[in-house]
Amino acid sequence: MGKVIAITNQKGGVGKTTTAVNLAASVAVAERKVLLVDFDPQSNSTSGVGVDKEVVENNIYRVLAGDVDIEHAIYDTSLDFLKIIPSSRELAGAEIELVSQIGREFFLKNALSKIKDEFDYVFIDCPPSLGLLTVNALCAADSVIIPIQCEYFALEGVSDLMRTIDLIKSSVNPSLEIEGVLLTMFDDRTNLSKQVVEEIKSFFKEKVFETIIPRNVRLGEAPSFGLPVLLYEVKSKGAQSYLKLAKELLEYEKKSVR
Repeated sequence: MGKVIAITNQKGGVGKTTTAVNLAASVAVAERKVLLVDFDPQSNSTSGVGVDKEVVENNIYRVLAGDVDIEHAIYDTSLDFLKIIPSSRELAGAEIELVSQIGREFFLKNALSKIKDEFDYVFIDCPPSLGLLTVNALCAADSVIIPIQCEYFALEGVSDLMRTIDLIKSSVNPSLEIEGVLLTMFDDRTNLSKQVVEEIKSFFKEKVFETIIPRNVRLGEAPSFGLPVLLYEVKSKGAQSYLKLAKELLEYEKKSVR
């Protein structure tokens, strides 16, 4: 049965899409069947795996609108075990369209329920907001990964996100868990980065992943080539860090199944 993991932080620029693309790819190279759902109207996960949103006929917006079955919105990527449901600009209007609908929080959950068991993991790249799209993702998810950058004001807005997660958990998705907090954009040359790591660890305790994602030029370059970083430069620190994170995630899952 596929595990659904939402990658979310309403604060922009924290490495959310970078994590969605590269963690999904890294789990896929471990030969797990992975589906990446681009649920952000900016569509950066879509282009980040080499899919042209202007060319593909179907996308997650058309699924939510009821125009197409979800099975027909799944596309191949350059990795055998990684598929994607693309996003589109139209998704930005979905929050307004959904707001008057009955069961508006469950549109994504209902759609994914038809296909999630065909995959080992479903990763949802959420938009940088706490609106109805993110609520849909949290209702559909089994767990949440929260990327937080190792910079000043790192914890800004996190309390709002935690309140939203708690609200979803207490009302519509009681099994929702925090999979882990991921520290991103770490620069070992600065004291600030090291201080932020300690601050986040003292706040989230054992929920913080051991793997820390460094600042890395290759991570920034790879999307412009439509490639996950491990296909762009596998020896880079960025690629190795996400491969390590995937291993950590898979080992944790193995332990929790026992």
